[in-house]
Amino acid sequence: MAKGYWIARVDVNNPERYPDYVATAKPAFEAHGAKFLVRGGETHSMEGQNRARNVVIEFPSVQAALDCYNTVEYQNAVKIRQAVADSELIIVEGVE
Repeated sequence: MAKGYWIARVDVNNPERYPDYVATAKPAFEAHGAKFLVRGGETHSMEGQNRARNVVIEFPSVQAALDCYNTVEYQNAVKIRQAVADSELIIVEGVE
């Protein structure tokens, strides 16, 4: 079974409140086997528009990635993130 990945690109507009998003999202990540592969760090924008923060999260499967996103816990976190940051998030299937 192929792994699932969240790829998020984020510009944080309110750094004081962003930790509230992280804390609220944490239980959903833990419950669904999330493993952070990229969380911020140095970037080199080669093509297209860049965001300040880039995140890649690995899940055991695409279904686990989707289930995590759809939890009540993560949906509460989404409300916080959308209030304090501009972002895009996609879920993709990995290669076996």
